[in-house]
Formats: sequence, C-alpha cells, structure tokens
Amino acid sequence: MADVSASMVMDLRQRTGLGMMECKKALTETGGDMAKAEELLRIRSGAKASKAADRIAAEGVIGLHVAPGNIAAAMVEVNCETDFVAKNDDFKAFANEVAQIIVRDNPGDVAALAQAKMSSGDTIEARRVALVQKIGENIAVRRFARREAKGCIASYVHGTRIGVIVDVSGGAETLGKDLAMHIAASKPLAVRKDDVPADIVAKERAIAAARAAESGKPANIVEKMIDGAVAKYLAEVTLLAQPFVKGDGKQTVGDLVKSQGAEVNGFVLFVVGEGIEKRKDDFAAEVAAMART
Repeated sequence: MADVSASMVMDLRQRTGLGMMECKKALTETGGDMAKAEELLRIRSGAKASKAADRIAAEGVIGLHVAPGNIAAAMVEVNCETDFVAKNDDFKAFANEVAQIIVRDNPGDVAALAQAKMSSGDTIEARRVALVQKIGENIAVRRFARREAKGCIASYVHGTRIGVIVDVSGGAETLGKDLAMHIAASKPLAVRKDDVPADIVAKERAIAAARAAESGKPANIVEKMIDGAVAKYLAEVTLLAQPFVKGDGKQTVGDLVKSQGAEVNGFVLFVVGEGIEKRKDDFAAEVAAMART
C-alpha cells in the first residue's frame, strides 16, 4: 500500500474542494498517484450533489440586477461553503443571472425560481446541481427579493456580501445611491419606526423593562425609562432616524430626504450568511482523525 502523507491529502483537497477523508481514500485506492486520484474524485463527483446538501453553506454572494429605466430590481443570496468558491467566476455569474431571471419572471418563491429557465435553456436547479458537481461544494439559492419601483430604484453591492435595493421618489440624482450606501453601512431594520415588526419592539421593551426593574426606582419613573430605551432603540434601527453616514453626524437621513423633497418608499438589505450557523473547520483535528483511520 502506498504511503499517503497528510500533505498529499491537503494538496488533493485544495485541487478538488472535497473532504480530507474522501481525498485520502482516493489516494489510497490509486496508490498515491495524484492525477489518478483527482480523476477518480471527478468521476465520483456525480454523487456530490446529494452528499454536499448536508453541509452548511454560509459563504456566498449577492446577485443583483436592476431593470432598464430603474423600474424594478431583484437581489438573490446564493450560498456556498467556502470563501474560495464565493470568488469563483462561474459561481458569481450564476448568481447574477438568477437575479436577472427574478426580475424577468417574478417567481413566487425559491421552489418556483428553481424551475425557471436560464439563457442556456437549463433550469436554475439543473445549473445549480451542475455547479455542485463541478465545484464540489454545497450550493444553495437561499432567498431573493424583487421590488417594482413606486419612484426610482437605486442599488449598491458592497464587495459581494452586502446588497441593497432602495426605492426613492424625488430628490437629487445621487440621493438613491447615497441612501443605498448608508443602508449597507448602518443596516436599518425599517424605514420608519411604525414599520418595525411588533415582535421585535415587544422583545426590546421586555429587555428594557428587566433592566429598569433593577434600578429600584418608582413605577412611574421605571415606565419612563422603558419608553426612553425603546425610543432610543427605534432611532438606532430605523432608516429615517439614523445619522446620515456621509454627513457630520448631526443630520439624520430623514432630514436629508426632507430637504430634497423626496420620499423613501422602501428598501431591501441582504447580508450573506445572516442567520446561518457557520461551520468552523479545524484542519488539525481533520488530519488527526485521518491519521487514526
């Protein structure tokens, strides 16, 4: 039996993106021949689509497309397992074409989107499976949003991981872009305080009540403390109440919008991996586990 070293396994893992145990097995079966082992793994990659689906995909990119005339736009979050794959040109092109299809077809949900046709004639699901087989990682179309403009759509993507579309009526030509960049930086939950979901407000009120109760102050003072804490929270998480990031800290977004006679009709903010529990790879532990087999 050929002597398969940990460095050989790591090299094959980097070439293929597959697990270390799979790489070790392939090298063992091919007598340590790196080229044959890589070929063997590629032959077996047809089974990777289903196996990869069990692995956590918390990296990825935001695909974004704005229709001509800025009358509609869509964003989609497409996930993968590693930052390396998130930089893959085929992967990024897939995400961007999916965003175009969302604008074109206006699908009802992710399941309906999966059956939409791409420019090649393949469905999105067929292309996704092909990418899984080619790249060797789990790939998932996690969520998408589509908005038709009441005013005019502006957009911004920070790197490939934060995406914003915002719908603005009126104002200077640069206002929409400035607001989209502000949203990416400050990450508000809603345009106005009345738009913040009631369950989130209730949770913040409960937290404020628990803190205020420890003060030992009279009930009427405690109630004011709670109201003040909730008001402060809402100012921090609502777009119009936030200090404008490109200003001097004194002007709020609401002040800026009002000064230009504009109105913010709504926005969508996506951050890649938000809410997904990420897997932390421990290569030392992987090598140790491999050595025991």
